[in-house]
Amino acid sequence: MATNPTPSRDDFAALLEASLGGSESFEGRVVTGTVTGIENDMAVIDVGLKSEGRVPLREFAAPGEKPEIKVGDQVEVYVDRVENAYGEAMLSRDRARREAAWDKLESEFQENARVDGIIFGRVKGGFTVDLGGAVAFLPGSQVDIRPVRDVTPLMGMPQPFQVLKMDRKRGNIVVSRRAVLEETRAEQRSGLIQTLTEGQTVDGVVKNITDYGAFVDLGGIDGLLHVTDMSYKRVGHPSEVLNIGDTVKVQIVRINRDTQRISLGMKQLESDPWEGAAAKYSVGQKATGRVTNITDYGAFVELEAGVEGLVHVSEMSWVKKNVHPGKIVSTSQEVDVVVLEVDEDKRRISLGLKQAQQNPWEAFASQHPAGSVVEGEVKNTTEFGLFIGLDGDVDGMVHMSDIAWGVNGEEALELHHKGETVKAVVLDVDVEKERISLGMKQLDSASGGGGGATVSSGGGVNKGETVTCTVAAITDGGIEVTLGDSGSTGFIRRGDLSRDRDEQRPERFQIGQKVDAQVIGFDRSKKPNLSIKSLQISEEKEAVKQYGSSDSGASLGDILGEALNKAKDAKK
Repeated sequence: MATNPTPSRDDFAALLEASLGGSESFEGRVVTGTVTGIENDMAVIDVGLKSEGRVPLREFAAPGEKPEIKVGDQVEVYVDRVENAYGEAMLSRDRARREAAWDKLESEFQENARVDGIIFGRVKGGFTVDLGGAVAFLPGSQVDIRPVRDVTPLMGMPQPFQVLKMDRKRGNIVVSRRAVLEETRAEQRSGLIQTLTEGQTVDGVVKNITDYGAFVDLGGIDGLLHVTDMSYKRVGHPSEVLNIGDTVKVQIVRINRDTQRISLGMKQLESDPWEGAAAKYSVGQKATGRVTNITDYGAFVELEAGVEGLVHVSEMSWVKKNVHPGKIVSTSQEVDVVVLEVDEDKRRISLGLKQAQQNPWEAFASQHPAGSVVEGEVKNTTEFGLFIGLDGDVDGMVHMSDIAWGVNGEEALELHHKGETVKAVVLDVDVEKERISLGMKQLDSASGGGGGATVSSGGGVNKGETVTCTVAAITDGGIEVTLGDSGSTGFIRRGDLSRDRDEQRPERFQIGQKVDAQVIGFDRSKKPNLSIKSLQISEEKEAVKQYGSSDSGASLGDILGEALNKAKDAKK
């Protein structure tokens, strides 16, 4: 009897290879197996290998659901390893579902088709979605068209998604629910917008409120109700008129079918208060209104609901110039105004606040006519005069030539300072130009002062007085003199040495010589300014007045000669 030879090592390896049937080719593949038993939340599955594998029951159920599997069921599993350390096959139902899902998703992604999924978890920045075995990421911004505070009602509910991005090597999938909603809404909007017409009145529900208006749902399509179209009266914020969830009646103002944008209006359903405004508010009419808004250029005053006028900053006060309107009026303040201009077509009314008050320039003119003496504080000094604060918050100006007699303008300005209280005479009031001219020197009686108090120097002489003085010094500009026994000094300028230009020479005088002169003013130190010329002119006028005039046939020499003779006789 023949016997089989003992198999060699190579023969044994070949027999083992045959018995395994090339099981290594199973690894990394999805195969079909049979459930042979269920033990301790594990399903025992036979896939035709030497040993069976075990798969957790939870891998056979969708998130949040119970597994429905029994002995004898045919299921697909992924072979991770043919045999582990315990001699069992390493199987995965999740991996099998994921591989199958990835194949399907790649096909749908190429076709830009929607996929069904279930939101089952929350992660940083968004949510996790089960796409039939593949797990995708849903960013928070892609959940809905508008921000959603609570996503709980959406979780565990099958719904369509749009795949935005896929990377199988990295296992990344990004989906969007918002894209599906926008596409669906666009289809609804296209159908609904065809049924709407401009001017149509419809009912809607306020869905959202912003600073510039409110979005109203018209039954599948939203329209914008701008804040300026809510009411004819001024609306500070849409929340003053509407609340989210309110049902409102609106008119379709404008439809842009290309962009599918709808503009709505509420005030269009009300009567326009501007109709007949020109007849109701005539120019020059006085009215009462409420300040609704203040700007840099003026204040808006509501005359009635929906009708506002502008008080320009230049028409707010008679005396307050270059002042912000907020310092004159305040919001919600009731004010009296005068209508200056009405443009019904442009819906503009120009108002005046100061016109409703008495013109302080007219009031001053009636209370202080020309020639009146007023008193006030020096508000400001300029290079040409002084500004004096007067009654009624108005200012009057004293030109530098009207400050003092016998003193030049610049020196006269230095005699007074800001804050000083002074008296002056009203010279003229121009109401239209809002100007009051004052004079201070007109209070003096001498040298054309026109009556009033005289001005004295520290030496005891008065303006307009004739004094005898002694020449103390001779200069090119005039002569310096001493007055009487007081020892006070004065000065006679070159031009005041004589009426005759040929005699206006300082060198014709001698030190110690006695001369008569007239006090014509004082300098800043109250030192008197004297004039021989003024005295000569005054004496001539007095001589003509007493002894005749040239009209009677007498010459000026005859008159002066007679006057001098009588003066000599009087001295004898």
